Amino acid sequence: MTIGLFALAALAEIAGCFAFWTWARADKSALWLVPGALSLALFAFLLTRIDSAFAGRAFAAYGGVYITASLGWMWAVEGARPDRWDVIGGAVCLAGAALILWGPRGG
Repeated sequence: MTIGLFALAALAEIAGCFAFWTWARADKSALWLVPGALSLALFAFLLTRIDSAFAGRAFAAYGGVYITASLGWMWAVEGARPDRWDVIGGAVCLAGAALILWGPRGG
């Protein structure tokens, strides 16, 4: 469940940020801001559904998922294939996210 929520949150955040990017950098209509804002609100809501005792830990672990999802977006939507350094960096980030979220902690 946690991985799915992280994935959905990443998609919502990236889509929302991309809508703002498109308006600001690609000179598109301000109407792009409406779905962008809604998508970012959905992102924030989804992140609150992560099962973690501390918000900061959930947000930190999400960072690794976001980085990896951004590379997937770059490839799928923008047509730029990640290079080996992108793939290695994404793997390192996911490993870090897993340690933050599921690392053994003393009571």
